[in-house]
Amino acid sequence: MTDQDFRGLQFNDLLLKRGYDLKDVLIIRHTPTEPKLRRALPWLVAEHREVFEAYQSTQEPDPEKRMKNRPYLASFIGPDSGGPCVFVGLYRQNPGHEITVDEFWDAPGAEQLKEFGVKAFDPTNRSTIYRFNYELVTDFFPELIGRLECPIPHRNGLRKAESNVFMITAIHPSSVLVLAIPPWNELVLTWEELKVIPETWKAKLQEWRGVYYIFDTEIQQGYVGSAAGRDNLLGRWLNYKDTGHGGNKKFLDRNPANFRFSILERVSPDMDAAEVCEVETRWKIRLHTREHGLNKN
Repeated sequence: MTDQDFRGLQFNDLLLKRGYDLKDVLIIRHTPTEPKLRRALPWLVAEHREVFEAYQSTQEPDPEKRMKNRPYLASFIGPDSGGPCVFVGLYRQNPGHEITVDEFWDAPGAEQLKEFGVKAFDPTNRSTIYRFNYELVTDFFPELIGRLECPIPHRNGLRKAESNVFMITAIHPSSVLVLAIPPWNELVLTWEELKVIPETWKAKLQEWRGVYYIFDTEIQQGYVGSAAGRDNLLGRWLNYKDTGHGGNKKFLDRNPANFRFSILERVSPDMDAAEVCEVETRWKIRLHTREHGLNKN
């Protein structure tokens, strides 16, 4: 089917076209309550699907009960504002199992959810939780993942396919899960986001040379640094991603989860390191990060 063929169709039409009984399918709208996870969720779907699937694999008691009775789950992600949702895949339910709170983080990708604010279930309310074993149906319109939009109401994000109408409102030319990187002077990333930034964003950061700023939201102080070596800003920021401190002594007792990364100034990609350091020094003076910040020199 071409993009034109989807105009005027409902999502249920696609299910019927591929021979699915609508009574076998639940439609789910994922809108995480955790702000960090909500922002990163499209990236996780696009490039770290095992983390998204770990998030999807456990549910609160009511949706858990409803999902057990349906062999298929059509997954969408949507903004908390209640706007259109993006299709991210049809899943087939395979046998799952009950897990304890100690086993909650054992699934592939689950450990990374901690960094986005996800917590395990409360064992005082229930001794175990069911872990679903969903498998992506790879031949169900894979070309529409990240491109197809349907308006799915925010309230009660789990719906029966046969009882609802989900009009296809847009087929985007390309995936909207990973948008273009913002302009350099608008880009702000958290430490957790450095771990999952899209490959296209990494490519841009690898090209960008300049002076960056790290702000610690806990102590309300900042640090000015520069990147002019191998891989430019990407290389420097990935070092913070890996170590949490980037070799800066004043960062050793700080929690990197409180760091916000931004760019103060971009310079020519062929500016030599000594000149970049001069630009860095001027920013330290203007922002007083030696006397009232996290710069030691």
